[in-house]
Amino acid sequence: MKILPPAKTSAKWMAWLGLVCGVLYSGIGFAYDLRTTGLNWGTAMAFGAIVGMPAIFGAAGFLFGALGAAVVGWVSAALERTRR
Repeated sequence: MKILPPAKTSAKWMAWLGLVCGVLYSGIGFAYDLRTTGLNWGTAMAFGAIVGMPAIFGAAGFLFGALGAAVVGWVSAALERTRR
């Protein structure tokens, strides 16, 4: 089993999930700060989540997708050897 295609697919899906989480985090944080303490440096840093979370989620997705594909490949090879 090839490892790169599932890793890339997993990275793409996780990056999209990271984008959704980043937008929600920054939007909800903005609304919360606006109603309570006012806008400050922390609010500005929260908007960095729109860039940071997709990058982190995508990297984790690639890593876990590659590990998952490798494990599936190793297990399928081991099962194939036991069938002979």
